[in-house]
Amino acid sequence: MNISETKAEGLFREYSIVITAAEIETQVSEKLAELAKTVNMPGFRPGKVPMSVVKSRFGPQAQGDAIKEALDEGAKQAIEGSDLRLASQPNVDIKNYEDGKDLEASLTCEVMPDISMPDLGKLSIERPTLEAGDDEVAEALTNIADGNKPSVAVEKKRAAKSGDVLTIDFIGRIDGEAFEGGAAEGHSLELGSNSFIPGFEDGLIGTKVGDKLDVTVNFPEDYQAAHLAGKPAVFEVTVQEMSEQGEAKIDDELGVRLGFADLEGLKEAIREQINAQHSTALRQALKKNVLDALAEGDAFDIPLSLFNQEYESVARAMNPAAQKQHDQDHEDPDRPAADEGMDDSARQEAREVAERRVRLGLLLTEIGRTNNIDVSEEDTRNAVLEEARRYPGQEQMVFEYFQKNPEAMQQLAGPIFEDKTIDFIMEMVNVTEVKTDVETLYAAPEETAAPAKKTAKKAAKKAAKKAAKKATAKKVAAREAPAKKVAKKASKKVAK
Repeated sequence: MNISETKAEGLFREYSIVITAAEIETQVSEKLAELAKTVNMPGFRPGKVPMSVVKSRFGPQAQGDAIKEALDEGAKQAIEGSDLRLASQPNVDIKNYEDGKDLEASLTCEVMPDISMPDLGKLSIERPTLEAGDDEVAEALTNIADGNKPSVAVEKKRAAKSGDVLTIDFIGRIDGEAFEGGAAEGHSLELGSNSFIPGFEDGLIGTKVGDKLDVTVNFPEDYQAAHLAGKPAVFEVTVQEMSEQGEAKIDDELGVRLGFADLEGLKEAIREQINAQHSTALRQALKKNVLDALAEGDAFDIPLSLFNQEYESVARAMNPAAQKQHDQDHEDPDRPAADEGMDDSARQEAREVAERRVRLGLLLTEIGRTNNIDVSEEDTRNAVLEEARRYPGQEQMVFEYFQKNPEAMQQLAGPIFEDKTIDFIMEMVNVTEVKTDVETLYAAPEETAAPAKKTAKKAAKKAAKKAAKKATAKKVAAREAPAKKVAKKASKKVAK
């Protein structure tokens, strides 16, 4: 076997692999000899089949296997002999081959660039800090109180309106026959909550305590009980009681009603959840500061294959029409290009984002590699446990998903490696803590250089509201979610 480098341009490498006819013939003969020991054919005892018969029957198969193994060995020798660090899968292409003659093939590949490592000790990084403020806690507390107003019995007889809570007895019939699950006594129903069949709650608007009436509705065509879907039903309803929402009070009773010792316990839980929410945003802001600092380092070539993959991903994210087409025709090789319809300015932006992501991804990988940062089995197990905690009551489904999908387990390693590398960098650089505010922390990237916009405030309020909901989660039933949703696509890509 003869291996020689034929091209070296930038990160591109090409090698010529020549496998002699004699080498191929030797490999074929060895494979046929192995087959002859075990092959069973009519008219012959096992292991006694003449070689001529074995060759006639299995010759093409043995030749194909021999060529494949020879090419694999040639590629291995080319890569290891030249000490190549590949950036993508190598490609082996047979250029010329005739039976009884030498086989000529080429191996093409891209290699990792030489990366100039930054002096981490000379980098200065700002670490933003933010603690939940009293105003945030107060706003979240108000939202919680508004959403947990106590029910107060309506003393004066009046007509029911949207927002009232009625206690009702009912029995439903289809074609005059009662159906299973269509009856209840003392059922509490908030009018306007859309928790019943469409039209049912509307039919109770204007009723009074003591009223008995028939409410006619149609079950939706997509109703989960197939035997009821699309059918008309008549419900005989008796209104037993009526209550309305009382005043939203922020007091110890609210804290107790939500599972805490008192109001201060609820406030503390809200503060902790808001800080947890801020912690995630602060981590992303810190990571961006680190990446921005690394991006100022020496430039280096990036593999074209990695750039092309990232460019397509970025372009599709920027180009909703192409993304939609991609989702619909994922297996169609003739689907439109990711940047179809984008103008030159948008394409240039996509190129810059893709190049930055690839370059920073390679740099982080190199920093991690040279400093022996790795992802242990314990790291991935902890990541799976963390995913499972996000789906209370379905933990076993999550564990089974990752057990049955090793590739999903492997995908968890990317973000873990990135986070561990960022943590290592932070131990080496010069860190300055800088207090930030809610508007700045949650501002969109393009807004950070300008005064905070309304969208930033809106994002901050949304974060506080979400944190408030989590603070009272112990009183809320866990939502169901398919286990497949936890299989997040882990990526080594770095945020813009």
